[in-house]
Amino acid sequence: MGALQKVLVVDDGHRAVDRALSAELAELGYASVTASLEAADDVLAMMPRPAAVLLHVPPRGNGTFRIRTERLRAQMRDAGVPVIEIDGAVGQNGGPIDLQSRIGTRVLNEPEF
Repeated sequence: MGALQKVLVVDDGHRAVDRALSAELAELGYASVTASLEAADDVLAMMPRPAAVLLHVPPRGNGTFRIRTERLRAQMRDAGVPVIEIDGAVGQNGGPIDLQSRIGTRVLNEPEF
C-alpha cells in the first residue's frame, strides 16, 4: 500500500461545516491541507508536490476569487498538477460520490515524487 495522495484545497478562507472537503477527502483515502487563496503559495512551498489542487469556489459567485486563482492555475499547470474546480454545492446531494468521480482517476494516475 502506497502513501496517501496529498491534495491541496484552496478556498476563500470562510469555512463552514457544510462546506468542508477535508472529511470527504479523508473518506476517499486522500490526505488534504486546506488553505485560503492568500496562503496557498506559502503552503505549496512547505508541502511536497500535491497530487491535485481543488479550488473550492465560494457559493456566492465571488468573481474576485476566480480572477485571483488564474495565477495559481498557471503555476500548477506548469508543474503538471491538475487543478479541479469545486463549487460551493459540494457536500450536498451526494457530494462524496461526485468528488470521487472528479478526482479519483486523475489523482490515482499521477506519479508520486
